[in-house]
This record gives sequence, C-alpha cells and structure tokens, in this order.
Amino acid sequence: MDIKLYNFFINEKGRIQLITPPPIIYSVLAYVANPGNNTVSIIDTETNLMIYNILVRSMPYRLAITPDGTRIYVANYGDLTISVIDTIANAETATIFTGGDPSGLAITPDGTRIYVTNEDNNTISVIDIATNTVIATVSVGTTPNEVAITPDGNHAYVTNKFSDNVSVINTATNTVISTISVGYKPSGVAITPDGNHAYVTNKFSDNVSVINTATNTVISTIFVGYKPSGIVITPDGMYAYVTNVGSNNISVINTTTNTVTATVFVGDAPSGIAITPYGTHVYVTNEFNDNVSVINTATNTVTSIIDIKSNSFPIRILIKNCM
Repeated sequence: MDIKLYNFFINEKGRIQLITPPPIIYSVLAYVANPGNNTVSIIDTETNLMIYNILVRSMPYRLAITPDGTRIYVANYGDLTISVIDTIANAETATIFTGGDPSGLAITPDGTRIYVTNEDNNTISVIDIATNTVIATVSVGTTPNEVAITPDGNHAYVTNKFSDNVSVINTATNTVISTISVGYKPSGVAITPDGNHAYVTNKFSDNVSVINTATNTVISTIFVGYKPSGIVITPDGMYAYVTNVGSNNISVINTTTNTVTATVFVGDAPSGIAITPYGTHVYVTNEFNDNVSVINTATNTVTSIIDIKSNSFPIRILIKNCM
C-alpha cells in the first residue's frame, strides 16, 4: 500500500516518488513555517482549513514573500539555507546557501533583494532575487534576529538579540548608518505603512520600543505581556498586534497613543503573527498547541482555531493575497 507524505510518497518497492501538487486558486492564503516536521503549511483563509503541506529543509523558521506573490523564501535555521517556494507549483524550486544560521528575512518593496539575518556570525546576507545568489554581507550587532524594510526600500531595521540594539542599514550602500539601543533581547520588528516608526518587541523586557525612523531614536516604550515576540501592524497603521509567548496572549497597541487597548488570549506559546490584506483578521501561530488562532480585529476575539499537524511546532506565518 502506498504511504502518502506531504508532496511525495513511498511506493510498494520502497522508492520515493514525487506527487505533482495541484494548483491552488484561493483568494487569500496563509503560509505557516513548521520546524517540527520541516514543512510549510498552506491555510485557506476563506474556510480556515489547512489544505496542503510543502516539504522544505531543516527547521524552517521565518518566511517572506515577493511583492508579486509568486515566490516565498523560507529561512531554514537547521541547515544554513533559504528554500525558494514557487506559489503556483506549491513546491520548493531552489535552495540558497547563506553561510550562517538564517533566522529572519525581508524582501525589498521592488522585489529585487532579500535581507537575511545570520544569527551565528552576526551578519546580514543580501541576496539578489534574479540570480538567488548572495551579493553582499553586512556586519551588524550580536545575534541578529529579525529584519524589516521601510516602505520606500531605503533602510532595513535589524534586531540584535544579544547586543540589545537595532542596526539600521542603508540599502543603497549596504552599510550600517545607525545603531539604536532598545530593551533586553529585542526580537520582532515591524514598520508602520507610512514608514515613520519602527516597533520592536523586547522579549526579556516585556515591552515594545517605538523608534522614530527620521531621527533613529526611541520615542516611546510600551509594556505588554510576558516575553513579546512577533509583531504586525494593521494596513491603516492604527494598531500593532504583539504575540506574548510567555503569557499566551496578544497585546493590541493603539499606535496614536502608544498604549495597550486590548488583550486577546490565544493558545500556548503564540509566536508568529500576520494580518489579512484588508486588516479584518489576524492569524497567530501557537507553537506548543500545533494550531493557529484567528482573531477578528473588529471585536478582538478569537473566531477560529486551525489545527496543524501534530508536533509541527508552527512558529511563523505570512499571508498572501492571491487576487
């Protein structure tokens, strides 16, 4: 009897044969990185069901998508590579060697380059998307974790976990132009749609630093839940949603007043977070429950829970608009 497993199966002779994945034509899809079983799961956000799994490399950790939505890049923390997923074929089509332990990654708004944080050697790899090759290496702080790029593409903001600061890279010259002290063990970073502010989660300070990107100074500190990790900002820029890994909840920040206006309880060890294109729902990965919570942003209540495969440990998520 054939044993099916993700996008290949083992036939009766014990040989591995690839399965050609079907095209997926849903309007909005979520992609979840699962380091527990080395897959990326696809969720249909209309039905809130997991519909497919893509096998990648060892310990997929974070994801980024090209502006045209045709490719997803996955940082594989376990084997120093980036997997390239074709979102039409729903399969890994290329692998890029970074030379370090890749953790975070972000793609420039013009879709030409990827910035990848390498935790073990304190560098950023700059990858040319046309050739899938590393074209520059930038030294930053100690143990760079996540990275976000301003909407104009001119600057990349990198959280450095063990030097408690943020490196600001000029993307034209690929040089560090500023270093900003923040809280203890900064983790996630998100930039407002107008590019005026960067929000940084400080995992061991239990707060969020707000950086003015014009002056590269911290202008506010917001206390949230226990061990904040991921962060996403609504498309209108009015709210930031923060995952608190240690307190199993989400802090909702009003970005006008920089105060917490709501707290939403989710599953065990919420880490990754993403928002739908129109800002109506937030999707949160609960690492120790092997599931994803869906939050209605109008009411800030959990409206659905999506099961991922057992022991997948879903850690990060992104949302693709297929329309």
